Amino acid sequence: MEKYMIIHPEVKKALDAGKAVVALESTIISHGMPYPENVKTARTLEELVRSEGAVPATIGILNGKIKIGLNEEELEILGTKNEVIKVSRRDLPVVIAQKKHGATTVAATMFLANLAGIRIFATGGIGGVHRGAETSFDISADLTELGMTNVAVICAGAKAILDLPLTLERLETLGVPVLGYGTDEFPAFYSRKSGLKVDQRIDTPEQLARILKTKWDLGLNGGVLITNPIPEEAEIPAEEINDTIETALKEAETLGIKGKKITPFLLNRIKELTNGRSLTANIELVKNNAKLAAQIAVEYAKLT
Repeated sequence: MEKYMIIHPEVKKALDAGKAVVALESTIISHGMPYPENVKTARTLEELVRSEGAVPATIGILNGKIKIGLNEEELEILGTKNEVIKVSRRDLPVVIAQKKHGATTVAATMFLANLAGIRIFATGGIGGVHRGAETSFDISADLTELGMTNVAVICAGAKAILDLPLTLERLETLGVPVLGYGTDEFPAFYSRKSGLKVDQRIDTPEQLARILKTKWDLGLNGGVLITNPIPEEAEIPAEEINDTIETALKEAETLGIKGKKITPFLLNRIKELTNGRSLTANIELVKNNAKLAAQIAVEYAKLT
């Protein structure tokens, strides 16, 4: 594996010592936000993780090498270069073999975090079942990865552009526990509530860590989805954002935008339609998730 992967010295030292480490994805840097907000946010997330006593490990691919932990220059490359490829699980061998740059999605970040021995991962929102999937069969690989890879994903729910009820149904089928941190309701990314229930409300990082340890001790392979509502002050009410999402979805359909291009298009269009409020919300929710992930990682390290 050393042939393909480079672990940052700070991350390796923490892993070898059994200390808390939090994985962070890189798609949010290259495809989720404009420059310079993307790189600034990536640095802020790492600082937040450190402030809670854990070590951040932003994951990406540079010149075909898997990087578990990025330096300042590498963050800039992923944040500014046009040739950075959005990499899910299926893309990993192609991008690595061809020695290209890649930014990892939730699925790819989970897979690589697991390879490196990292169990806690913070992101913004997971992918899921797209609206109209009953005819398009457009379902994110994030869900499949959650069903088989032993990594806990801390997020603000699934992206609001998705079919949330069907996403939850699919997670249930895959045997993925959906836990709400301090909430009984599944958060809807920009909004704190969706009208849908989580499997269980959990109120402390320590309880969450114990659930993770118990699950994997029992040999129950697969991830855990820990949903953390966006802070109230950054929330965009569901009734407001849903109208905006519908407008963006209709535009994407008219333009024939599908597959990997659909999510970046929708997020950018929603940002335009909300005059930047959605970008502010996105930044605040992922910061909130990074902080919680670090708290869980610290508690989990005490148990292992």
